[in-house]
Amino acid sequence: MPDASKVNSMFARIASRYDLANRMLSFGIDRMWRNRLVDEVDYRSPKTVIDLATGSGDVAFALREGLPKETSIQGLDFCAPMVDEANRKQNALGRDDIQFGIGDILDLPLESEEADAITISFGYRNLEDRHKGLLEMKRVLKAESGHLFILEFSQPHPLYRPFYYFYLKYMLPALASIVTGDFAAYQYLSDSIESFPDRAGITQELETAGFRDIIAIPMALGSVALHICKA
Repeated sequence: MPDASKVNSMFARIASRYDLANRMLSFGIDRMWRNRLVDEVDYRSPKTVIDLATGSGDVAFALREGLPKETSIQGLDFCAPMVDEANRKQNALGRDDIQFGIGDILDLPLESEEADAITISFGYRNLEDRHKGLLEMKRVLKAESGHLFILEFSQPHPLYRPFYYFYLKYMLPALASIVTGDFAAYQYLSDSIESFPDRAGITQELETAGFRDIIAIPMALGSVALHICKA
């Protein structure tokens, strides 16, 4: 699994151009993935939502737009420059209805059974210890009723896989280095996606951590998946 200090350093280097790179490298489809996540969260009517690995805040902002105004939304990330970017964006929008702060998923600064819902988008793959992270998220979720939503890269349909991995290995790092000036960060992205478990593998990790009622929704020909489960 990834080294946390190296992941933190990597995101700190690309924080200011992270959003632009995401839009370009996903061809804008990332908005559709976020919208599906928000719809699934909204369907379960949580009163308190915590967005982990919030990065520059895109998912938190989408949740704010898609959920009722009375829903409390907090965004946490362990990389300070990314949290600074999220706060900068919120200030530019002239709003203060999302609380952004520093928080490590492996040791969250939150009370037990504090949240109705936890979301984590494209951050689960970067955890140094995924099992420990799941146990910590389960601790923070309300027992029985709390829901975890993991939006993450997955393993695509076999017919699509050769084209997908060609893009990941050769095109993505080169394109990203033009935008961010950091080839190594997106080489890591490519490598981490290729070695990441498929939907069945993540489902098994969730079961081992004690989550239940697990569903996995494939998107983008299986290259992305949304896992939803109860604490």
